[in-house]
Amino acid sequence: MEVDQRNNVDDPNFEETNKQVEHASLESPSSSTAVSIPQFASPVLPPKDSGIIPKVHNVVCSVDLGCKLELLKIALHLRNAEYNPRRFHAVIMRILDPKTACLIFRSGKIVVTGARSEDAAHLAARKYARLIQKLGFDVKFIDFKIQNMVASCDVKFPINIEQLYCSHCQFSSYEPELFPGLIYRLVKPRIVVLIFVSGKIVLTGGKSREEVKEGFELMYPVLTAFRKF
Repeated sequence: MEVDQRNNVDDPNFEETNKQVEHASLESPSSSTAVSIPQFASPVLPPKDSGIIPKVHNVVCSVDLGCKLELLKIALHLRNAEYNPRRFHAVIMRILDPKTACLIFRSGKIVVTGARSEDAAHLAARKYARLIQKLGFDVKFIDFKIQNMVASCDVKFPINIEQLYCSHCQFSSYEPELFPGLIYRLVKPRIVVLIFVSGKIVLTGGKSREEVKEGFELMYPVLTAFRKF
């Protein structure tokens, strides 16, 4: 995937950058072992409310339909469905309301992406399940889960990400030749934060809005500490 080096976050599709991010398992800051490293370079007080609410752009959810599926039958009888088993072992289907895409697997699992809220994700999953049920499959609706949320916000000031990386290299990675943002991995909540010089922030990996908000509030004191003047 090519990344626009000039203004990655302003692209309406920038939420796809979460595909490039892998969650790292880190030692808890409260661990008493010798290799334990605090989450931040110096102790911080419980974060105050920054007044900034990250805006959710993409909600990914999954559900089990409780039966085996015939992917070729689904692809032939449902509109806006694509199936190319040589490239990908799932049917890719889209609906416009809510505007989402769905991966349908032979096992009966489906993954819905592109929804802008939890309610929209749930509604879309229900619609996909109903369309498949109309083809004669014994569809159920089991174990609905929000798997990932992608949100963004703007702290309204530039950030010195080079210095931030030097101070927090245990939890972050920064390779400007490959990607213009710093990737910061929080321990708890398990959130990945993309930080850009412009002050634009992308948060991914949260299972709820509360986790996303908590992750941002933990990062905000660090961002202000490395504000570029």
